[in-house]
Amino acid sequence: MIVPRSRTEMEQGIEESCRRLFLSTAIPEMIRENGTPKQMEYLKDALELEIRRREQNKRERLVKRAKFPAFKTFDGYEYGSVQLPPALGRQDLEGAAFAEKKENLVLYGPVGVGKTHMAIAAGVVACQKGYKTRFYTVTELVLKLSEARKNGTLEKLRSELNGLDLLILDEWGYVPVDRDGSQLLFRVISDSYESKSLVLTTNLEFSKWGGIFTDDQMAAAMIDRLVHHGHLVLFEGKSYRMEHALMRQTAKQPGDMEAES
Repeated sequence: MIVPRSRTEMEQGIEESCRRLFLSTAIPEMIRENGTPKQMEYLKDALELEIRRREQNKRERLVKRAKFPAFKTFDGYEYGSVQLPPALGRQDLEGAAFAEKKENLVLYGPVGVGKTHMAIAAGVVACQKGYKTRFYTVTELVLKLSEARKNGTLEKLRSELNGLDLLILDEWGYVPVDRDGSQLLFRVISDSYESKSLVLTTNLEFSKWGGIFTDDQMAAAMIDRLVHHGHLVLFEGKSYRMEHALMRQTAKQPGDMEAES
């Protein structure tokens, strides 16, 4: 026999589940008045299962909509070349706490040391926590912004970007951006200021941003907005891709060629 306290807890659980599922308040009222203990237990379990199913579907949709170029996680991620700032611990990074706080990450270092992997892994965690996330290369986003302005849909695109919780911009500064593209990109950065988190991967130090974005003042304004609520994550070392490249592993050295001849 269920004691009154357990029945009360089940009633409260059913009421809370109905609220989260946007179901009629008549359901908990009806089960409270006429439901047997077994019926209440079954309904409570069924509602909680539906909540878990919907949450899992939501996480999967968010990951899909983020348009990651590949699915990456922090499982087995090597931090040997990574220097985290004092204010950003691994737990904060791997738990996407920065996204909750609307903080930015600038992942800076040479090519092939794991910046994009970290950005994607952080984005996947953010999606799993329910944050709306989108991944772009900078070249891709500038092209999309330019096309939207040409087609008269720029404000719609800006609205979509403003609705995000996390925007990941990969390969920042890898390719020069013309003045029009720089202005469009600056508007995205300005719109994001204190309203969402940004994650940038770049191999370009701050002092050289003006040369890439054609305007020192505009570059300085971008940097100011990024670093105000941001963390700089430094990457060092050799390219992981080069170190583990199949071509490097299978290529014959000149000495080997001579030995065979």
